[in-house]
Amino acid sequence: MIARVRAGEPEAYAELVRAHTGIALRAAAALGAGADAEDVVQQAFVKAYCSLGRFRDGASFRPWLLAIVANETRNTVRTAARQRTLAGREAAFAEAEPLIPESADPAVATLETERRAALLSALEQLSEEHRLVVTYRYLLEMDESETAQALGWPRGTIKSRLNRALRKLSRLLPDFQPRGGGDDRE
Repeated sequence: MIARVRAGEPEAYAELVRAHTGIALRAAAALGAGADAEDVVQQAFVKAYCSLGRFRDGASFRPWLLAIVANETRNTVRTAARQRTLAGREAAFAEAEPLIPESADPAVATLETERRAALLSALEQLSEEHRLVVTYRYLLEMDESETAQALGWPRGTIKSRLNRALRKLSRLLPDFQPRGGGDDRE
């Protein structure tokens, strides 16, 4: 696909944009872009297009794009005069991808909302590096290799920071039981 874009085929880049917009919006929202998530993603796609000459052949596009989204999100948050609130992030993240089907039992939906709010609150208490690695690995469901590529860190650094972040989260959320039992796909 990248070769087609480099060869001047505009529809090929449009296909990449369509294929990756959802995950890019979720990443921007999860990393704090809030209401600016769409602007961040649009700017990230423009920067990615302009930087395709530096894209390494054979590399995966998704982690490379999400690294650009993360940088754009940081820039947007840094330059914003106000600090995003947890409620704003939660609303933006919930808009990016509905997590609870409307047909769900109201009691289950309430518990899921409470669990999610507790998790996001705990994530806010982590350092930026730990929050990033948890967000990429679990909220965006990237494997270790993709997370390492997106963050530009060695896999060993991903493993150690993820381990420390999860230990801290377990202290912050002693009653929290993750769904799926900590499945590490690698």
